[in-house]
Amino acid sequence: MENHNDLSDFLVSRRAKLTPHEAGLPDFGGRRRVPGLRREEVALVAGMSAEYYKRIERGNASGVSEAVIDGISRALQLDDAERSHFYDLVRAANAGAHPHRGRQARTTQLSTGMQQTIDAMSTVPVFIQNGRLDAVATNRLGRALFSVMFDDARTPANAARFVFLDPAAQSFYRDWEANARQIVAILRAEAGRSPYDRQLSDLVGELSTRSDLFRRLWGSHDVREHRTGIKSVHHPVVGDLDLTFQGMDLSSDRGLQMLVFSAEPGSASHDGLQLLSNLSAMDPAARSADAV
Repeated sequence: MENHNDLSDFLVSRRAKLTPHEAGLPDFGGRRRVPGLRREEVALVAGMSAEYYKRIERGNASGVSEAVIDGISRALQLDDAERSHFYDLVRAANAGAHPHRGRQARTTQLSTGMQQTIDAMSTVPVFIQNGRLDAVATNRLGRALFSVMFDDARTPANAARFVFLDPAAQSFYRDWEANARQIVAILRAEAGRSPYDRQLSDLVGELSTRSDLFRRLWGSHDVREHRTGIKSVHHPVVGDLDLTFQGMDLSSDRGLQMLVFSAEPGSASHDGLQLLSNLSAMDPAARSADAV
């Protein structure tokens, strides 16, 4: 039943964000009982009957086709991440009667060959995580960059737990609130892809219980992909760094994502990253702690 509720809550949250004007519909004024679009208006723009759309929004996704998903996605003006999430929620709702069909084996550690590859990438920090945002592996410079996260004795280190439960995160991330929102949106998307991941459910439950902000953001049903962007951090040793990151899914280690960070050549961040590399190379503990 939880999968059906997730589908319903997601659709309700998306239509609440749109006005009739934004959807290309006339607004005849008057008091509206719901924020955003009415269900009938979504159905009109999507090109389907109001009753059919209402059935889907109630979580009954049986027989929903790709064309229907496309129509609703257009009507609600979903971006790529939201559309993928919508598809995942429909799939999960349809698999609800046979949950074992929705389960997929999840990679929990990096292959030896891939670890050797990231170790050879010595001039850039590399951080490899799974969908729950557990730290699965790093290279030497990656571990040095995120050393504050790895100070937690609990293993595996987890980016979401660090951001919401460790006070050090608010000093490390210079735009902590934006990172918090991004973390929740990434986990929400993963929950759609992996609705039967018990460890993910446990993590969400822990964060919801211990963080009011996480609980509020989780209820917004925002989703996001983690492909590229800027991380602005304050490293306890080398100071402020503005780093570009690229996220790549690993075909050889399914379910894992590799994040590679770099700084603009000639910038203060580039100099700081080089200093961090030199310092970590002199630290025997860092050289022996690449796998996490």
